[in-house]
Order: sequence, then C-alpha cells, then structure tokens
Amino acid sequence: MKIKKFLSLEWDAIAGILAAVVALVLHILHVVDEHVILPIVLVLMALLFINFMRPTKNNELTTEQVDHTAHLVNSIQSALKHPDVILVGPRHLRTVNEQFIRHMSGDSIWFNVCLQMYKSPPLFDALLRPAIDNPMVSSIQFILDESQRDLWLQVIQPRIAACAGNAKIRDPRWYSLSKTISFILADNQLSGGTEALLSFWGEPFMAQTTEQDVPRFIFHVQRNSELLPHLIELERNKRA
Repeated sequence: MKIKKFLSLEWDAIAGILAAVVALVLHILHVVDEHVILPIVLVLMALLFINFMRPTKNNELTTEQVDHTAHLVNSIQSALKHPDVILVGPRHLRTVNEQFIRHMSGDSIWFNVCLQMYKSPPLFDALLRPAIDNPMVSSIQFILDESQRDLWLQVIQPRIAACAGNAKIRDPRWYSLSKTISFILADNQLSGGTEALLSFWGEPFMAQTTEQDVPRFIFHVQRNSELLPHLIELERNKRA
C-alpha cells in the first residue's frame, strides 16, 4: 500500500514546486538573475497546465464508461420481455383491484362481474365508487347475467345514484351468461394501453360460500397481451 501511495504522488508537480523554491532562494541570494528565473517560471507553468489536464481526461474517460454502462443496461432492459399476464393472489387482490380502478380511463366494460362483491358498503366504496368518481373514466358499461337483476335494482343501483359521477353508468345489458369468466376492461393511464382484470368463476379462482362467490385469484392482463383481443371480441359478440 505504501509503494502504491508513493507512486501515485504527482511527482511532476512536486518537482516544479521544488524548482520554483530553489530558483527563488537563488534569486534572493543574488546567485541567479531574472533571465534565469523566467525560463524556470515558464516550465513550471507548463507542468501545472499538464497536471491540470490529467483530471479532465480522467473525467472524460469516466463519463464515457458511465454512458457505455447505461447503454448496456438499457439494452438489457429492452431485451427483457414483460409478462403478458400476472397472477394476483389473495394477499394482493384488493390492492391490485384498487390500483387498476384508480388508473382507469375512457370507456370501461364490466363483463359478468359478481355484484355480490359490491353489496356491502365498504366494498362498494373501495371497489366500485372510485371508478364512478374517477374523472378520467367516461363511461361504465355492465354486462350482467339475468340472475343478478334483482340485486342490481334493489342494492347496487340506489348506491350508484348517490355517487357524484352516476351519469357515466350506462344501463346494464342483461344476458344469460354462463358462469365461466369475468373481467373488467379499460384503458390504463400508466401503461397508455388497454388492460384487463380477468377472473374465473368456481374453484380454485373463486371461493364458493353459502352467500356469494368471492374472488381468490385474478389475472392482470397487460396491454400487449394476445389475450386482450379475445376479451374484446367476447364483449362485441354479446353486443351484436
């Protein structure tokens, strides 16, 4: 360590300082005159300039290395393929659902969703009201099974009417739907594309209780997923 430290000293600067000190002492003692001092001063200035240029060059090399590393990192990130679909388990179910609804925009489709999820006031306020009050959401279209009509009329619709953004709720479209899949489809402000929350009726994706089917797992379908066109087509087929 001592040898490395010794070798790392700026010997050219040290030599220049020693030469200046020696020249100054000789000049004071009248051993040398101004004609000898002037070349020494010029050499000293040249050494100081060279010494000043070294850190600048090192900084340029460091900047180039940082830029090169950043380029490599960006290349690796671009090569990584983001998942088309993310499975969300029970511990993160509500958080993902709330985030999805909070970032929705434009027209949204709520296909074959279980209205029992919104029956209790706390769940209604957490899972449905944010979409109704979200100023970026222009419309909410429910596509529901006929078996849920009474629950809609007696519980859900009155609660929606009490929300400030109730005008964006379109009249539900009623069909005889098989209890197979359920999804919420909408544009996402963060990703800049269409995304979906997809769930399946029945075990193991929904826990069946005596009163309702409670989602246990959902799939967050990303904006570049090949699954999205099929969900859109499924909704269009019901509309036709």
